[in-house]
This record gives sequence, C-alpha cells and structure tokens, in this order.
Amino acid sequence: MPEHKRTATGVLGGLVGLVGLSAVAGLLVAATVTPAIAVTGAAASSAISIFDNMPSILKIDKLMQPTTIWTGDQVLAQFYDQNRQPVEFDEVAPVMYDAILSSEDPRYYQHGGVDLIGTTRALLSNAQGGQTQGGSSISQQYVKNVLIQKCERDATAERDDAGNEIRSRDEVLQSCWTEATTASGVEGYERKLQEMRYAIQLEKEYSKNDILLGYLNIANFGGTNYGIEAAARYYFNVPAAELSLGQAATLAGIVQNPNTYRIDRGDRGTIFDADGVAYNKAPDGSIDDVNPGTIQALNTLRDEGTITPEQYLAAADGYSATKGRQLYVLSRLLDDGKITRDQYVAAAVEPITPQITPASQGCAASAAPYYCQYVVSVIRNDPAFGETGEERLRSLRQDGLNIHTTLAVDVQNAAQQAMNDYAPASVEGMRFGSASVSIEAKTGRVLAMAQNTRFTEDADVAASDPAYTSIVYAGDRRFGASDGFNAGSTFKLFTLVDWLEQGRSVNEVVNGRDRPVPNMTNSCFGNYVNTDKARIRNFNNQGGYNGTPMQFTRQSLNTGFLGMAAELDLCDIAKVAKKMGVTLANGNDIEMRYGNNVIGSDAVSPLAMAGAYATVANGGVYCEPKVIDRVTDSDGTERPELVPVRSCTPVLSPEVAATAASALAGVMNGGTGAQGNPYDGTPLIGKTGTHESLQSWMIESSTNVTTAVWAGTVEGQGDIARNWYNGRRLMDIRYPIARVVQGVANQFYGGDPFPAPDNNLTRRVTREVPNVVGQTVDQATATLTDAGWEVVVGEPVDSDQPTDIVAAQNPAGSAPGGTPITINPSNGQAGAVPDVTGQAPVKALATLRQTFPEATLGTCTEDPEGGPQGRVTGTDPAAGSVVPRSAAITIDYTSEDCD
Repeated sequence: MPEHKRTATGVLGGLVGLVGLSAVAGLLVAATVTPAIAVTGAAASSAISIFDNMPSILKIDKLMQPTTIWTGDQVLAQFYDQNRQPVEFDEVAPVMYDAILSSEDPRYYQHGGVDLIGTTRALLSNAQGGQTQGGSSISQQYVKNVLIQKCERDATAERDDAGNEIRSRDEVLQSCWTEATTASGVEGYERKLQEMRYAIQLEKEYSKNDILLGYLNIANFGGTNYGIEAAARYYFNVPAAELSLGQAATLAGIVQNPNTYRIDRGDRGTIFDADGVAYNKAPDGSIDDVNPGTIQALNTLRDEGTITPEQYLAAADGYSATKGRQLYVLSRLLDDGKITRDQYVAAAVEPITPQITPASQGCAASAAPYYCQYVVSVIRNDPAFGETGEERLRSLRQDGLNIHTTLAVDVQNAAQQAMNDYAPASVEGMRFGSASVSIEAKTGRVLAMAQNTRFTEDADVAASDPAYTSIVYAGDRRFGASDGFNAGSTFKLFTLVDWLEQGRSVNEVVNGRDRPVPNMTNSCFGNYVNTDKARIRNFNNQGGYNGTPMQFTRQSLNTGFLGMAAELDLCDIAKVAKKMGVTLANGNDIEMRYGNNVIGSDAVSPLAMAGAYATVANGGVYCEPKVIDRVTDSDGTERPELVPVRSCTPVLSPEVAATAASALAGVMNGGTGAQGNPYDGTPLIGKTGTHESLQSWMIESSTNVTTAVWAGTVEGQGDIARNWYNGRRLMDIRYPIARVVQGVANQFYGGDPFPAPDNNLTRRVTREVPNVVGQTVDQATATLTDAGWEVVVGEPVDSDQPTDIVAAQNPAGSAPGGTPITINPSNGQAGAVPDVTGQAPVKALATLRQTFPEATLGTCTEDPEGGPQGRVTGTDPAAGSVVPRSAAITIDYTSEDCD
C-alpha cells in the first residue's frame, strides 16, 4: 500500500466519533477549496496535511473507443469493449446538460470541484460503515470514471510465478468497478478524499464545460454503451444533439445506476395497480410482484387531475423503475427553473419509448465477413499491434483505431456473388468448403476474399451446422485458423521453377511415362527410395509419355513432373516453395520427403499459393500478402508503426519468371485451365490442381491480379467428383468462380503482355541418340524410351536380318530433344552381294545366282591378262551391298578374247 494511504488510514482511524469524521471532512475540503480558512486541532491539521500530500495530478488517458475496420469510406466492422462516440460540446442538446446537472450536481458552476454539502453527507454515511453514498460532484464522478477506465484498460489476468491464472481478466475488470464505487468504511472514506483531491486539481486545469463534456463522453449508460452519443443512438436512435426533454431526463436517470435503469432489457411488461404499484407481467400473462415500486409523481398528477387516468396508464405502462428516476430528474429540472410546469407535465405523461438500435460489432454483419475475420486475425496475432495477446486485443477493442484495408469492393462483391451462385453452403455427407482470394501481384494487397459458408463465431452453431464457421479457408492457422488444403497440381509450379533455375529448358525431353516413381535425391533429409515400386498415376489414368516440361505443364501430367523431379533435388524444390511464400498452413516448412509431395500432397493456404503465382506474374518479385494499408488513431493521426510490415523481395530471376509464365500460359489457352479463362483479351497464366477426389484448385493471374479458387473437403472424407451442384460437379465449380472473379479484376486492373521467355531456357537441347540397329524392335524401343526419346516404328527396309531386327534408324548419332526417332525393322528380303572379284565369270555367276537368281554377266573388257577363261573385276551393286534378292546383279570382267 502506498505511504500516503497508510498514514491517512492511521490518522482517520485515530479520529473519534462520527461528528469528528464529518467535521474533518468539511475542514479538508474547505481548507483546499478556500485556503484562507484557519483550522485548529492537531488531528485536523494532520488530516489536512495528509490530504495536501495526496496525489493531485490525474493523467487523463484517451477514451476507450471502438476500433473500426474500413474499406475506402465504407465501414466493414467495429469492435469494442465500450461502444463510444465522443462528441464536442455543441454536439449535445442543451437539455441534456440541464438534466444531468439538475439531477447530479445542481451547484456545479458554483463549487470548485467538490460540493461540500453533498460530500460531507456521503463521507459521514461512509464513515459509519455503510456503502459509499452519493453526493459526488460531476468533477468527482468524472475522476471516478477516469480511474475506472484506467483500471479497465490496464486489466490483465493475474498469474503466479509459474504462469498459472489466479484471477481472470473478467474478475480483474469487475474489481475495477467494485474498488472504485462500492468500497466501504475507512477505505471508502479515503477513496472519496482522493477523488476529491483529484477533482479540485482538475478544475484548476480544465474549464467547467470541458469537465462536463468529458463526463458525458466517458460515463456508462448501461451494458457496453458509453458516452452520451452512443447512448442516444442506442436507446433512441437519435444523435445527442437531437435529444428531447423526456429522452434527456431518461438518460440522465440511467447514468445514475445503469444496470437498474437501462431500458433495453424486457421491462415492457410492467403494469400498475390503482395505487401506482408496479408489477411484472410474465409471458403467460400472469402477474407477480418481482418488481414492486411506486411512481409518486404520476400519482400526484393523476390525483390533482392534471392528467387523465388514461394518460397515467400510458405513461406508467412499462419501464417502471426508469420512469420513476426520469420523473425525479424532471422534478429537479422544474425546481431549478430550467423547464416550465407544462414542459414537466408533457414529459412526465409521455411514455418512455425506446428505439433500441444496437451498434453492430464483429464480422458477422460485415459485407465481407471472412475478409474481415482475416484482418481481425492479423490484428490479434501480428506484433505490430502489441507484444502480447492482451495488448493486441486492446488494440482491437479499446484503442479507437481506424484500420484501412486493401479490400477492393468491386472485386469482393463479384467474388462473393460468384461463390453464392456456384458453390453450395454445405453438402450432405461431407464437410464441404470453397474459397476465393485475389491479390494485387505487384504489391501483395489482398483485394478480395470470399467463402461459401455463413459466418458465425458461435461454436455450438458451427458444430451442429456445417454451413456455418468462422474459419477463413483462404488463410492459414495463424491468420484465419485454417489448416489448409492439399495443393494438388498447383504445387507443380515449384518443380517447374527449380527446373528452370538449374538451367534446364522447358523444351527438353523428359521421361514422363507411366511407371513406378524413380528414386529421388533429397540433400536435406535423405534420398527417397521407392522400395515398393509404388506407381503414381495421372488424373483419369491418362497415359504418360516422354515429353517436355512445356507439354507437362499444359496438360498437368503427374508422371511428367515426377520425371522432372527425379532429375532434380527435392530439397531444392522445397526451398523454391519457401522463398515464394509457401509453407504448410500450420507454419512449418515443407520438407518434400516423398514422390507424392511433388504433385501437391501437402496442405497449404489458398492465399499463400496465390502469392506464389503472383511472384511469377510480377517478374520474380514476391510480395508478402497484406490486408492493411494504413492505420490512424481516433483523431486521424497516422500510426505507421501499427501497420504490419509486408515487403516485396526479388526471389526469381526475370528470365526464370518469364519462362515459367510462358509454360503456365499454355494452361489457360487450350490446357487444363481453359475453362477458367474469361477470354477478355487480358493475357493470363495459371494452373489447375486436384488431390484425389478431395480437393480442387484453379489459380490464374494477369500481370496485375492473381486469383486462387479452392473447392473441396474441409476435413474428413468426401467425393467432389461424384457430388453435383446446379448441374456441375463440385470439383468443377472452381472454373466459373475463377472466371468471374478474374474477369472483374481484369476489368478494373487490366493486365499487360507477359515478357518473352528466355532463349536459353527454351532452347532445343541436343542429346546423344543410342544406336539400336541390330536390336529387336522391342529392345530398340525400350532403349530409346529409357533414354527419353519418342520412338516411331517405320516401314520395314531391305535387310538380310530377320524381320524383328532393326535394320535402320533415323536420326542417329545426336539430335535435338523432342525429336522422334524412327526405327525400321528388317523385311528379311535382302542379301549381301558376295565378293567374287578375280573369279572366272562363269564361276562367279554361279555363286551369285545362289542368292540373286537374276544375276547376269555384264561388260567385258579385252585384256591379255584376263586369259582365255576371263577374270571378274567387280559387280554392280558392289560387293557387300545389301540388296533385294530379286535385284539384277551384273558382273564386270576382262578376257583376252571377249568374243
């Protein structure tokens, strides 16, 4: 306990008798307000000294105000512990000032912060051991409210050294009110004195009007309604400047005891008997006496004939306790001469008629509830808004911040309408969900975020009806509370990018045949070894083939990308995903330990995947997604330190980005994503993805805006390939949703042609072609296919080999990747011309005719060296030539006499 409290308690405890206590109270106040007063007596002098030594400077913090989330000049949502709209002095009806002063502090403009008469009376009652009495001036009540708010603002759960909660925050909040308003005995007496001390000093620093306005802006009017403006709008749906006499008197009555006099909690059924005793009418029409009370003022008006019995019943029927308090306020106004008797009677006879108009709070009423909830997640979790969760919650609910978001209303409206048109809110037998998110590629600004479900934060409702949830499917666990979804083939982007970063060409031929996944290198976690010879198939059991990454991307061929990954390092692919902003939705890095990881078995967020594709569209510069552009405080001052840091960083070379884009462009133009193309003239890139029958994706992008659409099972099992909605398979609703959203984005943001791909990364790669001549056709086909070549079996050619033997191939030696290799089997109808040079022509002819029946003697050249038998000099075709057996082989020879 502070030193001054121990001393004050000792002094006060030493005073004897109630008379002494009240007298000293008067002396304390008088001595401070009017220092010229001389006091005598050791106890009194000591008490005055202690009073003077009490803290006198009260720091008045900014009022707790709602934090507002904006898109442009439209309010998305508000959040508050205290619904408050501070106003200026001339924005409050004068009758409201009259009502509060007449009922709470009629001598306000005469005293110096403390009403001696009322305060002495309250101190005397408190010193007797009773509850703290009234009698506080407006200045004192303002002080009390400032202290309460300070306590409430700083309230946190109390914990022991081990971190165990001793008192909850709600319990601490309750103690703030209790300690400030209901302390009794000596503690209450001392609190009152400190309150007085502050009030006296307050009036030296501020004008009366400033203090009065401060009080009306800070005071509680029941529930979470604080300040006169919020109260007037909540209870009567009018601004404070337009309050009527009856309304002002009602509010002045409410502020005296908000929980008792508030008029928003079912007192409408109160009725009265002939004596004016109020009773509650139960819903079944029965009457009990739970709330007895007498409204004497109305009785008097009725008895004197000023009002009729009908007027009496109309005025009294409902809100009996509040009506009684209102009549007290009206009577004080009448006594002070601030209203006439006619005004008094008119207001008294008028029934209290609230028009309860709750201020909306939270994302449920927002035009973009899931975008709103994502923003709330950022405020609740990003350290820009506070180091601790309690500090960040205070930013959201107490600091009166203006959070200006990146939301684009036109894109958002189109996204939500498309979601409403094409996606069901729920599907029987499965937990179905769908989400769309669009981001500005060059900045990372999130333009839209739509979802198929209905927003609720009621856990019971969400548990019982799958159409309701507060989870933001486009987000991740930190921002949105989502665990993400299997990326499917959209994840192939990272294998494509790594392929290009290794200097490989998109026109290089790769073995993409349907076969068991080969073993794969992983320098981070150890190589993947496919010991089971497991085979990952293509969608719809599509056949694999040897082809190029350009072809594989366009057709989303699983086996093609597995073949590419087999020539890369899985660890490098994972690093590509990370630098392009993609981790698991739970925040952990992707590890790529298995072949399935290549084709998107990991659960990621749609927003992260949109950011990765935006990186390609943005020339290799990755921009972290952001939803907050700027933050101001309640008076419009910029608060840049509260804007979460989101940066743009080059992570890919422009050459890699442009070449990846050229491959992804094929997807949107005749490839698997063509159904999602709005074909409005804006160049687009994109990629589709499915994961078994559970998840489906469509991601597409111009150079300016990227849209990702996901539809699938949120948890558990379900078959989106066999369930339909409005004539479409659930796995196909991604196409029209993406088409509509991207079309609107193109309309408002446009898009430029993508840069031309890099020449080196699109080169035709020359590779050695194995020589398969002499192998069987099957052997030759396997040899060439395993080497990554496409094989064409051509027509049989003349050969002396058996008919299943390859007699020729074209090309041979080397050829550009992707060139088909033609192999020609033997027709078995040819032979090699034997070498008969030097033989006698007759003998040579006999030898040839054994294989070539049509062989004949040809040209003879006379030469004495030929002798009488002659000598063969050559054949046509020449010896060794392989020719059909029907070929006419001619023999050339010499002889001494050709005749």
